[in-house]
Amino acid sequence: MKSIYPSIFLLLSLLIMSSGSHAQDELPVLEGPYLGQKPPGLIPELFAPGIVSTEEYRETVVTFLPDMTELSFTRSGGQYKKPTLFVMQYKNERWSRKSIPSTDTNKYAEKFNPSLSEMKNLNAFKDIPITGFTVSAKGTYYFYFIDFEKDGNGHMSYSRRINGKYETPIKMSKAINTGKYIAHPFIAPDESYLMWDAEKVDEDTPDIYISFRLKDGSWGAAINMGDKINTAAYEQRPRVTPDGKYLFFLRGDIKVREDGSTYWIENPHWVDAEFIDRLRPKE
Repeated sequence: MKSIYPSIFLLLSLLIMSSGSHAQDELPVLEGPYLGQKPPGLIPELFAPGIVSTEEYRETVVTFLPDMTELSFTRSGGQYKKPTLFVMQYKNERWSRKSIPSTDTNKYAEKFNPSLSEMKNLNAFKDIPITGFTVSAKGTYYFYFIDFEKDGNGHMSYSRRINGKYETPIKMSKAINTGKYIAHPFIAPDESYLMWDAEKVDEDTPDIYISFRLKDGSWGAAINMGDKINTAAYEQRPRVTPDGKYLFFLRGDIKVREDGSTYWIENPHWVDAEFIDRLRPKE
């Protein structure tokens, strides 16, 4: 299983690129939402080629703040010996890199990818070895645990906030907990659907799945999101932009150079969120 980072580890290893870096001078003028990129249709496209997505580095999925005025992604490989967080700010209809004081690095990074610390301070989760989580608009946590020493064994659970307290976590059904390395969930704000990635038992590259909530409150069977999203490479970390318009995810693969050596690439892709609605089972 590749590219599963516990949140705390990721935050501790992040560095912020300041607006004074050499890369700032290389940015073209970026005007309009989503770094001024032409929106995709129902076929996933590489996000912001040459600006976010590159051939020489590895970039993670793009994350926006709720008000869509800032986005972040991490880059590694080459000169970036550790995952390096890039933050871009949208102001006066133009994007630029944002300078963050080094003393605020971890605190600022948590604005985009909250760490587990706050969640694990709650009584309901204190003794659970949580790997990662997602949370709905009403505060329901959907989280997962992976035992990396036992071939990816693990599962996803949830816990609702009831009368101000979180209930004892409930393990989700086989509709969700099928396969191995079940990870990186994204819950719709209204909890109408849940996306995540997982590997089939007899395969070693993850695909992205979705389950829709049924009328009785249960979750429908996991739906593989199809060959437009999932390819022979690996796909992970689905998430929908805060405005609900686009689905972002990560696609990665191993490439071979002319001399026979190999290298790893991964880049964020995006697609119109209508793609999700078209997978929704008809009434």
